[in-house]
Amino acid sequence: MEADRIKWNKRFLSEDSFLGMAPSPFLQRKIEDIKLLTPGLHALDIACGEGRNSIFLAQHGFNVTGLDISDVALGKAGERSATAGISADFRLVDLESYRFEGERYDLVINFNFLLRELIPEAYSALVPGGIFLLDTILESPEALANHTPAYLLRRGELASIFDKLDGKILFIEEVTEGQMPTARVLFKKV
Repeated sequence: MEADRIKWNKRFLSEDSFLGMAPSPFLQRKIEDIKLLTPGLHALDIACGEGRNSIFLAQHGFNVTGLDISDVALGKAGERSATAGISADFRLVDLESYRFEGERYDLVINFNFLLRELIPEAYSALVPGGIFLLDTILESPEALANHTPAYLLRRGELASIFDKLDGKILFIEEVTEGQMPTARVLFKKV
């Protein structure tokens, strides 16, 4: 954990805002659908970083728990949420060993982070009817130049992962053009 924490702390210290202040465009586009689909307002933001998506969800009425390995990022998230006048529960955790024991969420979001074995764990923390929104980097020559291959989705992999879970894929796409190809899914648990 310590090596990962140090690596991410350096990254989050390197800029005022590592991924920007605005929430994910995919989350922005889907927020009205999400509000209609979720059975309640308890949300989890996996690898929340500086809190841009957590803050956005809180501004839309969600009670948000954000998890990250970087205390630097979580410090920024706390400051930004206070400035925005919202509250969120930001927790310092090592996601490689984290288990969702007794936690229940209506919404789980996971952006720009891939730990395959965490997906079924997070799914198990969803209440029946809960929504899982995942958007992360798709393997490409550009992505392979700057990322560890194990943390990149392969083409078709996201559909394969979510097809095995009890529920329904409501939206799925792979965007292969551009500097940062991505795959994203909106999934509803049965």
